[in-house]
Amino acid sequence: MGTRRLSRERALQALFYMDMHRDPVEDPVGQFCSSFAQDKPTQPFFHRLVDGVQENRAAIDTVIEQFSSNWKLSRMSCVDRNVLRIAVFELLYCADIPPKVSINEAIDVGKRFGTDESGAFINGILDSIRLAMNEDKITYIPKATG
Repeated sequence: MGTRRLSRERALQALFYMDMHRDPVEDPVGQFCSSFAQDKPTQPFFHRLVDGVQENRAAIDTVIEQFSSNWKLSRMSCVDRNVLRIAVFELLYCADIPPKVSINEAIDVGKRFGTDESGAFINGILDSIRLAMNEDKITYIPKATG
């Protein structure tokens, strides 16, 4: 398994942990990292993803909800929601990653950690976002730079 795939999986786990952790923690990423060992090579991309999603979460969530017909983020499974957040962060803020790579990685990670329907669900939303980006039809323009 590649370093970036492992970073994405760990980022999903960290974001899932933060989503499910009800008590506010001063440094949730630090607490996650201290509880779960990480390979040194995965750390830079892991932190880029987790920090980027956290910093730009409002913009990312707005885009996801705009393209998820009849699905509010709160109704999505925690896995699907956070896989989508990571992929949308990559689509919006990581020009160095081809959109098809971000989408394929999200589908694969969703299939591994989600339900039988996760891959198709994630693919449908991300493909709609990619098409809208290609046509400059994203109505919410994020301000932050991840």
